[in-house]
Amino acid sequence: MKNTPVLSTIDPARRRWLQAMAAAPLVAGAAAPLPARAALKTNARIVIAGSGLGGIAVANRLAQLLDGAKITIVDRKEEHNYQPGYTLVATGVWPVAKVRDRNADFQPAGIEWVKDMVAGFDPVANTVVTAGGQRIPYDFLVVATGVHLDYAQIAGMDVAAIGREGLTSVYPSPEAAQATWAAMQTFTTKGGNAVMTLPATPLKCAGAPLKMTFMLRDRMAKAGTLGTSKISFESALGNVFGVKVVNDNVLERWKALGIDVAFSRKLTAIDIGARRATFSSPEGETQEMPYDFIHVVPPMRAPDAVKNSELAWKEGPFAAGGWLEVDKSTLQHRRFPNVFGIGDINGTPRGKTAATVKKSAPLVAHNLVEVIAGRQANENFDGYTSCPLITREGSAMLIEFDYEGRLTPTLPMIDPLQDSFFAWVMKVRMLKPAYMAVLKGRV
Repeated sequence: MKNTPVLSTIDPARRRWLQAMAAAPLVAGAAAPLPARAALKTNARIVIAGSGLGGIAVANRLAQLLDGAKITIVDRKEEHNYQPGYTLVATGVWPVAKVRDRNADFQPAGIEWVKDMVAGFDPVANTVVTAGGQRIPYDFLVVATGVHLDYAQIAGMDVAAIGREGLTSVYPSPEAAQATWAAMQTFTTKGGNAVMTLPATPLKCAGAPLKMTFMLRDRMAKAGTLGTSKISFESALGNVFGVKVVNDNVLERWKALGIDVAFSRKLTAIDIGARRATFSSPEGETQEMPYDFIHVVPPMRAPDAVKNSELAWKEGPFAAGGWLEVDKSTLQHRRFPNVFGIGDINGTPRGKTAATVKKSAPLVAHNLVEVIAGRQANENFDGYTSCPLITREGSAMLIEFDYEGRLTPTLPMIDPLQDSFFAWVMKVRMLKPAYMAVLKGRV
């Protein structure tokens, strides 16, 4: 009979690994379907605007919680993209096929799917207007439109040119991520001047610009071109990450890795053919930077359909971006109680990640059912956000935090500010199955 190692007798690093692996199924979301409960009988008309993770996750939950409701999803997109995997595609870890699925495979049976884009909201008339001119009435609305990537704020930027002339950007699509990897390969074989950017607006997956920087440096080290190269990170903010302890940790790491950082420098223009970027300071001063490789992170805002509607914040810090005006705790609209928001569109202090949807989708579905039943929304969201921050191939930090910027690790044996192989495995192997479980309404 083989001896079984006792945790107390093995080295601490190995012990932490075994403990983490024991807890891994819980983190990955490998859970059984929701426990059965009596569905609320209702003939309510519910419209869900958007078919990303948030929209479909809420639709699947509502299909389980309601009996007789008419649920309509409005979105033209037929391909479902696993956006947390874009950085893995863009750095050569995954093939592009791993981030592509079909929306039709995840929507609950019996719903209506309007294959059109939402062009406007009329919350006074309880109506959604589509780009094709349809007016769809609702009793209850879930806004899950995601963000608008506002590349137009950068003069000369051409999304179609990503992958050419050293121009990269991981955000727009699987194709852009794949083209970014091709450009990274070309650059790292020769080396040169790399410029990484960060805008001043709220971002979905705010860790992506940092992951791209870490992984670019790692690819250059493997290619042996670091000695003839330079990496500069140009932030339009006064930091590189909104949680101070994480920001300080990253800056310390970058200093040791030789990555230069500049603050209050907003990318305002790019000359793709000349490989030259223009940055502006808050005082209006401009500076041009030549590059051989540049990663463009666009400013982000709400889509026009939300931004130009009565659903948007009209004052305060979220008004400029046109973000959805929801209560940050219940995710119910502050002025239209039959409206809820899920995911990146919400005008809340934090929370534009898939992990945010994992925790908030059950809450939105529950609170909406409570309102349909004539009760008050009674579950509160703490702003949970997670960022598996890749530091190099084979290593990452598992960072989790709330609205207040407090670290909220779900695996106490894992130091969130210490990179590990386990966090890398979480990112590369375990988080997509967890995402799929959320998408299908199982966790």
